[in-house]
Amino acid sequence: MPRQRKSFSSLGLLGFGAFGQLMARHLQPHLRLVICDPARPPQPDRAGQGLVPGDVAAVAACDIVVLAVPVDAMADAIASLRPHLRAGTVVLDVGSVKIEPARLLLEGLPEQVEIIGTHPLFGPQSARDGLARLKIALCPIRGCSVGRIAAFLRRTFALDVILTTPDAHDRDMALVQGLTHLVAKILVRMEPVPRRMTTRSFELLMQATEMVRHDAPGVFLAIERANPHARAVRERFFAHAQALTHALEGHDSSEPPPACSAEPAAASSAPRLPALLQRSMIPERHVKS
Repeated sequence: MPRQRKSFSSLGLLGFGAFGQLMARHLQPHLRLVICDPARPPQPDRAGQGLVPGDVAAVAACDIVVLAVPVDAMADAIASLRPHLRAGTVVLDVGSVKIEPARLLLEGLPEQVEIIGTHPLFGPQSARDGLARLKIALCPIRGCSVGRIAAFLRRTFALDVILTTPDAHDRDMALVQGLTHLVAKILVRMEPVPRRMTTRSFELLMQATEMVRHDAPGVFLAIERANPHARAVRERFFAHAQALTHALEGHDSSEPPPACSAEPAAASSAPRLPALLQRSMIPERHVKS
């Protein structure tokens, strides 16, 4: 079992893309940061608790290590960290899916290391006015530090912390993120769209599109391909769209019946998961003060 640390004073960040930079901006006043990203090396910054560039070993020596890399790069990142991690270190990822990262972390990290899957349910666009009242999902995988980290996020940044499991997270995100990004991609391909003679509902739809249209291509691919529940949601969505199209082309004045059941059968869409990831480790709930 991992040895729990008494306190956290440093955080190592592997990856310094748009979201890594957002994390650093908010965390630097509270924790000493060590950042490794050969493609985007940060400049040393003595503000707050300090920010310094470092190698993988320096990142792994921190109390908390955050993998801010795409899902398809996570296996290599874990392999590079493994030899340098100390007992009691807490390792987190910040990916948009949770089942596959959780599996990789469990298989690739030493047993003495704690693991928490996280998904900040926001990005640079939605967090441009601050973090207060935004949401973050935490999936406790191994260890017992999730309560302290949840409390820090809630008290320091006023985040709405949701404790859940990797499978429950991915089921919800297949609809929440999967459809949002899918519809946004389609609307972008339909441009130019009206910008002056618009309704409020259309403006809100386009605002949602703008919030995700500049995300890295890997984000969309992870949401749609790495989430094992996403395909079933897409099939339901397009089946309903096809049913509506058929009814409209047939001049049917009534609302067409549902193309399929509201919820897919669990057996047909559930991936084969390790028992630790599939079980309800903790019911989904919002952590309140």
